Amino acid sequence: MMSRSYTNLLDLASGNFPVMSQTREKKRLPRVMTVPGVISELDDDQANSVTSDVPSSVIQDRIIIVANQLPVKAKRRPDNKGWSFSWDDDSLLLQLKDGLPEEMVVLYVGSLKVDVDPNEQEDVSQLLLDRFNCVPAFLPPDILTKFYHGFCKQHLWPLFHYMLPFSANHGGRFDRSLWEAYVAANKIFSQRVIEVINPEDDYVWIHDYHLMVLPTFLRRMFNRLRMGFFLHSPFPSSEIYRTLPVREEILKALLNSDLIGFHTFDYARHFLSCCSRMLGLEYQSKRGYIGLEYYGRTIGIKIMPVGIHMEQIESVLRLADKEWRVGELEQQFEGKTVLLGVDDMDVFKGVNLKLLAMEQMLKHHPKWQGRAVLVQITNPARGRGKDLEEIQAEIQASCKRINETFGQPGYEPIVFIDRPVSLSERVAYYTIAECVVVTAVRDGMNLTPYEYIVCRQGVSESESSSESSGPKKSMLVVSEFIGCSPSLSGAIRINPWNIEATAEAMHEAISMADAEKQLRHEKHYRYVSSHDVAFWSRSFFQDMERTCKDHFRRRCWGIGLSFGFRVVALDPNFRKLSIDHIVSVYLRSKNRAILLDYDGTVMPQTSHNKIPSAEVISIINTLSGDNKNTVFIVSGRGRESLGKWFSPCKKLGIAAEHGYFMRWSSNDEWEICGQNSEFGWKEIAEPVMKLYTEATDGSSIESKESALVWHHRDAEPGFGSSQAKEMLDHLESVLANEPVAVKSGQFIVEVKPQGVSKGVVAEKIFTTMAERGRQADFVLCIGDDRSDEEMFEIISSAISSGVLPSNTSVFACTVGQKPSKAKYYLDDPAEVVNMLGALAEASDPESFTDTGLEGSL
Repeated sequence: MMSRSYTNLLDLASGNFPVMSQTREKKRLPRVMTVPGVISELDDDQANSVTSDVPSSVIQDRIIIVANQLPVKAKRRPDNKGWSFSWDDDSLLLQLKDGLPEEMVVLYVGSLKVDVDPNEQEDVSQLLLDRFNCVPAFLPPDILTKFYHGFCKQHLWPLFHYMLPFSANHGGRFDRSLWEAYVAANKIFSQRVIEVINPEDDYVWIHDYHLMVLPTFLRRMFNRLRMGFFLHSPFPSSEIYRTLPVREEILKALLNSDLIGFHTFDYARHFLSCCSRMLGLEYQSKRGYIGLEYYGRTIGIKIMPVGIHMEQIESVLRLADKEWRVGELEQQFEGKTVLLGVDDMDVFKGVNLKLLAMEQMLKHHPKWQGRAVLVQITNPARGRGKDLEEIQAEIQASCKRINETFGQPGYEPIVFIDRPVSLSERVAYYTIAECVVVTAVRDGMNLTPYEYIVCRQGVSESESSSESSGPKKSMLVVSEFIGCSPSLSGAIRINPWNIEATAEAMHEAISMADAEKQLRHEKHYRYVSSHDVAFWSRSFFQDMERTCKDHFRRRCWGIGLSFGFRVVALDPNFRKLSIDHIVSVYLRSKNRAILLDYDGTVMPQTSHNKIPSAEVISIINTLSGDNKNTVFIVSGRGRESLGKWFSPCKKLGIAAEHGYFMRWSSNDEWEICGQNSEFGWKEIAEPVMKLYTEATDGSSIESKESALVWHHRDAEPGFGSSQAKEMLDHLESVLANEPVAVKSGQFIVEVKPQGVSKGVVAEKIFTTMAERGRQADFVLCIGDDRSDEEMFEIISSAISSGVLPSNTSVFACTVGQKPSKAKYYLDDPAEVVNMLGALAEASDPESFTDTGLEGSL
């Protein structure tokens, strides 16, 4: 059955999946199952997790490579009855197998470059699966056109190459129907993957911008699926990417992968910046690895430029027809210095900029007139549109003008080859070229310089004069805006928009001394030959293994609708706090310690009115009035506001400013729990904070009695985070000899006295209760942020040290489903208040007296 697809984003947001179109029902491809279960479960469109706790009966290393197109060539038979297929040796997807483990089985999922009649699709599918381990995804013509030529080529491709649709005639406005087709196509690809996948054993590696929402479809079905994604195009800066109307949908879909790969650090940095600005996610770098924490999962970020297939290039170098073609070209360009360009016909390749630079070089350096030739090979265009037609006309006009201006009998400065060129012929041109010039204004990678370097090196077995005479040398003039540029440190890097500078670089390259060319060539060849496509795929797969190694140890479940779907991964023992369970334990206990954070725990973070409600006051008053209970509010807030708000709760303990100030009841005096009460350090820290506040719009300083806090929640996210990191270093430096701790938190940088923390508060409460013969046999500790983790952590050490009995019933509970040292969670403050209300109702009226526990302490 044809994949059901989203017809509009209202359906998408609501989680409804209406039928977009249908074709005749066809038989599913056979699926190999190694886990107990019913196959029909996998065909359900609902967001069910098809996983099993039962280990696979057969362990088989297998990876499913998913890309827009399969690495096969299809050709109609001469009798027009059926198809013949062969491997596409130029396909990166086929070449990357060299870097995968030898015993690993590789399956391919993708579309074909030809249209297959619906009546033949079943037979073609079976043939490709049996002979090539390929699973074709057949897209209906209407979806294919809107998916590939529409959303991919009109929206994503230009945007990722920094072209904004400023007018309807320039790039085209965002068309939601094209987005819907993109989603529909990705859904079809996902169904083809689902038909053949072993979710417990297989790896999935998705390639390129055509399939950026595919990770969400697969993650909805298989929570623990091991999945990587590699983007072969640039990823634009956040200022460009944020203009995309479906920016968050795509980001969240990509984050359903386990590992996301980019060619360069710039591309990865732009992606991380988008995640920070639009989703509030911050990355961490640890031991050389970059990771994004996302709902308990760590998504790895891989930076590794792809390489070329050395064996393929070298095998072509050995071919006799190549030798014949080299001799022919050497004769054609005898006495000439050949500069070579090899590009796709694309608006971003900067072909005309290269021609203009050649014109400039001949004009400013007349000695090259009659001697220098630019051979420009232009592969057929893969896209279409008015922009492409305009650039083609412009290139033709430039070629004609330059040849008319500088041409001589038997000499044309521009040799323009506008046709498909085989690898063999391309290698011949590489071999005779003195310099390769790449002037792309934006390109994800571009392997032309790598191929050129290998061809200039030649192969040791070759006896050809062109490869055996003299030292090996090569020169490169490359745009600084292409992915391979950072790895080619010996190349002359240029800004292709600067025609004059590019012309001078071309002149410098062909005028350089042979010894210098040789040194640069040797440096490049060492890199290219060691960082080939096998090295790239091996490195990516090893990182995917490392990133996914804990998948089956953690508890995972999916939450959210549509592209808001994500998987929460938590410790196996982490579970929701059962009210019935805690109430039953509460009733059996004799000495209870209840420690509650305030903001984000009993008071929602989003609430503008931070004063506790009458319901909260009543519940906490009831709990603190029970003589079996020791109840504390443990907060970072000041003692004045907390004391005022909770004044009706006479027997409530309060630890203010993370425990610097502490009292056991409203009748007791405030104790200072810090190691010292000298605040001379404020005179050092406050001017530093004011400096950053003046420079950071939206930031502010909160001055507490014992601490200073710099807030940047309302500042521009990227700048605020950057300033916070800078301030942290600055404060740590100037306060190095002061008895204070400088810490960063969520949108804050805080300076407070050493030895002050919520963990210290919890330890003091437990110790004091034990000293008074009232060891707690019930501990409830609830909080929502990083500072509360210190309380959760101290509970374990209190049990091991004997401050708490080993049989103490401990309920460490965080607010929200997120990684935590707590064993339990409640979803939000409303659930916390509900649970506390249940405990208050369960309190024994007979245990209420005029004097609480604080009186005996």
